[in-house]
Amino acid sequence: MRTQIFTFGNYLSEKFGCKVSKIPVSISGFTCPNIDGSVAKGGCTFCENDSFSPSLDKAKPLKGFFLNLESSHNPYLEKQLEQLEWQFNALSQKLSRNNGTQKYLVYFQSFTNTYAPLETLKALYEKALSFENVVGLSIGTRSDSISDETFEYLSELSKKTELWIEFGIQSIFDETLEKINRGHTSENVKQAILKAKSHGLNVCGHLIFGLPGESKEMMLQTAQAAYDLGVDSLKYHPLYVVKRTALANEYARGEFEPISEELYLEVLCEALRIKPPFISVQRLTAGINDDSLIAPQWCKDKNAQLRSINNSLKSVGLKY
Repeated sequence: MRTQIFTFGNYLSEKFGCKVSKIPVSISGFTCPNIDGSVAKGGCTFCENDSFSPSLDKAKPLKGFFLNLESSHNPYLEKQLEQLEWQFNALSQKLSRNNGTQKYLVYFQSFTNTYAPLETLKALYEKALSFENVVGLSIGTRSDSISDETFEYLSELSKKTELWIEFGIQSIFDETLEKINRGHTSENVKQAILKAKSHGLNVCGHLIFGLPGESKEMMLQTAQAAYDLGVDSLKYHPLYVVKRTALANEYARGEFEPISEELYLEVLCEALRIKPPFISVQRLTAGINDDSLIAPQWCKDKNAQLRSINNSLKSVGLKY
């Protein structure tokens, strides 16, 4: 008998009594303090943001719309709201038709979605919550990019709707975070997660296995640290190399070797085996199936990855 892994889908269906899906949206104008120079320049070494939002490749473009981070004035807000609605309608109709989805969480996915004036955030979040059959939000952000004022607002909002905040933990080792030009420390992540939990927010953490210089033991220490911080859900990713990134340059110079599928499966299975059962799982792997992927090639076929993962999980008595 194998133990069924508690998935985020399980959590949502149990809570809402129907199939609930996340709708990823990408809002023009959002950026990142690691891109605009506030904390670092150039972004994380692995980041070419479009590669992490492949479902948005046909999203309605809004070239040239940027947030004014110095004030609450954003002359493009109406266009951003239109863009939000356009993306939601297109993707929700597809999910309803193909997957039988009945309710939705709007997932602010690309870039750093609390890195803007609070009034702009309120307008976008509350617009998303006004859409038909939306039961909540999931907000992707960085631990160094959310103010106390925003935490307080989200805390109040969470009393009326399902609300999740997603932080990129990636690694607990500061030397690794420095290598990938992350722009913050592991302590910064720890304090942000603890603060989010103190405000009653649901937290999803992102972990990357295969970061430069990390051993199996280091990856598992990061997973255990995330569990100990009290996250409610997790996404596990292998580090893959895409074009137009600093990591691609490192790979070309022979300075970075991607994680093998065998090692990824070994680390993932052990991380899932030691995970507390109440922490849900939102993702077990990642990749991209187009010519922007440089390496490793095993990240190209998502279905093949999942077959390999399921076969490996059997060896530790788990089922996904």
